[in-house]
Amino acid sequence: MMTSAESPRQVPGEIVTRFAPSPTGRLHLGHAVSAIRAHDFARADGGRFLLRIEDIDGTRSRPEHVETILADLAWLGLTWDELSFQSQRLALYEAALAELRTIGLLYPCFCTRAEIAEAMTAPHGPVAAYPGTCRGLDAAHRLHEPHAWRLDMARAVARAGPLAFIDGGEVHPATPLVQGDVVLARKDAPASYHLAVTVDDAAQGVTDVVRGRDLFEATHVHRLLQALLGLPTPAYHHHALLAGPDGTRLAKRHGAPALAAMREAGEDGRAVADALRAGCLPAGFSTANA
Repeated sequence: MMTSAESPRQVPGEIVTRFAPSPTGRLHLGHAVSAIRAHDFARADGGRFLLRIEDIDGTRSRPEHVETILADLAWLGLTWDELSFQSQRLALYEAALAELRTIGLLYPCFCTRAEIAEAMTAPHGPVAAYPGTCRGLDAAHRLHEPHAWRLDMARAVARAGPLAFIDGGEVHPATPLVQGDVVLARKDAPASYHLAVTVDDAAQGVTDVVRGRDLFEATHVHRLLQALLGLPTPAYHHHALLAGPDGTRLAKRHGAPALAAMREAGEDGRAVADALRAGCLPAGFSTANA
């Protein structure tokens, strides 16, 4: 039996799910699958479905994409109980960062992307995570320079102790150490995905996170942050992804077919949603686990 400290789910009561797209491009069928699954999971239990726009990437987020997201989801026949924007929640992220700094788990990182890429492909062999170049650096006099904030993963894991989370009804041990010293605030953004999504899910009372299998590894980091910040842990439901005719998972950067294009072509969005619920995919499309 797990102790209360180890319990991977601590949020009782009403089911609350969310769909949290970034307004950096148009939604595609893969997004539709995730939104429908999260929506239906909540509605089947009389729960609440939230729509959260992850718009803190100021260099790529566009207001017109927000409008398209809302239109696409309505076209699919989905409704939401709350609409929120990460750009309006910056104080929450700063408070979480301040708490982690206070307990000595963050350090500033001044490395450029090129320097990180070079370090990770050095002759001693490639590594899967940031090699800790700035860890232990006396940087108090350099904080006026552009920098990111990284989590000292080894210290954080030691502080939190053994952790677990539920995914698809199964208990998984959390192993965030392999992710390395992840970024929690970027040079060009007040919070990384890891920090923002963890803080938001707790603040909004999300009980069940329904998202793609590609984010399973990120859940290990989120479980750690929940423990460090004293936040509740939702249950997770990572679903298979959609792959296109070339066998690669659908992604904005690969030119995946946009829902807006289907909508503008006069297709019936509710029929598309029902087909996806039934597992009926367009010709050439398939599901993939990564």
